[in-house]
Amino acid sequence: MTKTSVGQLLPVLRWAKNYNRATLVEDVIAALVITMMLIPQSLAYALLAGLPPQLGLYASMLPLLAYALFGSSGPLSVGPFAITSIMTATALGSAFSTPELGTTLSNDQYIMGAAVLAAMSGGFLLAFGIFRLGFLTNFISFPVVTGFISASALVIASSQFGNILGIELDTSSFFNVLSSTFQNISELNTYTLMIGLSAFIFLFFFPKLLNLFIFKITQSRFLAETLSKTTPLLAMLVSILAVFFWDLSKQGIVVVGDIPAGLPSIALPDVQSMHWESATWKSLASSALLISIIGFVSSLSAAQSFAAKQRQRINPNQEAVALGMSNLTSGISGAFPVSASLSRSAVNFKAGAKTPAASGFTAIGIAISGLFLTPYLFYLPVATLAAMILVAVLSLFDFKAIQRTWEFNRKDFSALMVTMVVTLASGVEWGLISGVLLSIGLHLYRSSHPYVAILGRVPTTEHFRNVERYNVITHPEVVSFRIDASLYFANARFLEDKVNELVASHPDAKHLVLMCYSINDIDASALETLFEINQYLKDANMKFHLSEVKGPILDRLKRSNFLDQLSGNLYLSHYQAWTDLTGLPLKN
Repeated sequence: MTKTSVGQLLPVLRWAKNYNRATLVEDVIAALVITMMLIPQSLAYALLAGLPPQLGLYASMLPLLAYALFGSSGPLSVGPFAITSIMTATALGSAFSTPELGTTLSNDQYIMGAAVLAAMSGGFLLAFGIFRLGFLTNFISFPVVTGFISASALVIASSQFGNILGIELDTSSFFNVLSSTFQNISELNTYTLMIGLSAFIFLFFFPKLLNLFIFKITQSRFLAETLSKTTPLLAMLVSILAVFFWDLSKQGIVVVGDIPAGLPSIALPDVQSMHWESATWKSLASSALLISIIGFVSSLSAAQSFAAKQRQRINPNQEAVALGMSNLTSGISGAFPVSASLSRSAVNFKAGAKTPAASGFTAIGIAISGLFLTPYLFYLPVATLAAMILVAVLSLFDFKAIQRTWEFNRKDFSALMVTMVVTLASGVEWGLISGVLLSIGLHLYRSSHPYVAILGRVPTTEHFRNVERYNVITHPEVVSFRIDASLYFANARFLEDKVNELVASHPDAKHLVLMCYSINDIDASALETLFEINQYLKDANMKFHLSEVKGPILDRLKRSNFLDQLSGNLYLSHYQAWTDLTGLPLKN
């Protein structure tokens, strides 16, 4: 293996060469800020995944070190993420839904399943990177991603209603949560509601007020924004003290309880002792694939946006490898799937993170917290963590993007809405699958019915435009048209039907000219259709001409005998075809 290939596999070998004291200080400061954000978030997202809180800390140690070695984005903050956490909860619920396995949060099946899910996700992501399969994520359109994330935000928010209200709810779907909430609202715990609602209001409003207050005093935007991001730690501290001094746990307030101190044990998941059925493995594998795709799409989008601000370039395949290694290390840590958080990454960027070393320093901070902080979290109310989740997912619901999609393209909006409705009704996995299938279906429909324009010449110019949009010159013996798509099996029959229609509607025409500058590819099915069109026009006493054929397409046509059989001519420009076939001068 050459030095270049090693450097590509381990970007740390490239950026470490120019690492200096100034960069170290900036990375350490950013790591301190992210550590203060990540401690409460890691606990909350473990709760969201239906797992013990210490697994959130475990998912914030080795995965971050792995990203520091294999990742290339300085600001990107990898770790527990709301979307992947709720997908983890859904995946585990689906894989272990049999009565004999039980549903206890600390159940060994669930914990082991989460680790296996992380390892599988890491394997898929490594495959994306090593075999350059990242292009597969292009099949997830923006409307589908928007609909999925917006609906997931509602699903995540609704899943925390029970923790905020202090009641047991049916969380199998969004609508079941609403229904069971109304049915059991009379059983709510007032103390739990007060803690949860107070924490939510505090976390929603206080950071903005603190930001304004500190900026007014110090005139430092960086200091104001940094300190305002630490308010979740303050919310944790206040709620812990309230529960401890007023002994609120006796009033029915659920607390986190004993969190084992220490670092995660490093070992491969002992799946042999679990005796899982093949259906369980298949369910976990399909869920891991979806989690890896969503994690990769969101992480890559964040990394590329920050890279643009820093005038840098992100290699998607390398990022897939980095995320894959992060998830593999999360799996051997006994944790759950991880991804990049856009909100944490934005804070990391503003805090001045310059290299992936910031992730490594953050991992060290979380490890120190895991060793010494956990005993003080015993009285942390679950309602406070639920409030943190609610505040975090508010930004995921992108109403403006939904509105833009509605105004721009109703078909894309239908894909967005179907994704949202199915996600809300049947869960995040089916929502994503339905959105992807519908997007592919809409793409196939569009490409099988491409836009076709009949062309005329703009007076006194060499330009040709749609006769329905412009005042142009036409000729009764020449029919010019343009098809705005590549030609392949799905639209070959459409092209043939359109030519038949044009011939029927222009009885005096002697020439049919296809302008080809919008055609970037022609497959074998479309080539056969061109042969049939050529023969059909011969039978109708018309000639078939092509203009503005691109070089690669022309090379392919030359490899067949189509050009030899072409009844008409091959023109470099459409204007050349027009003047040759009509004899009309430019002044007309």
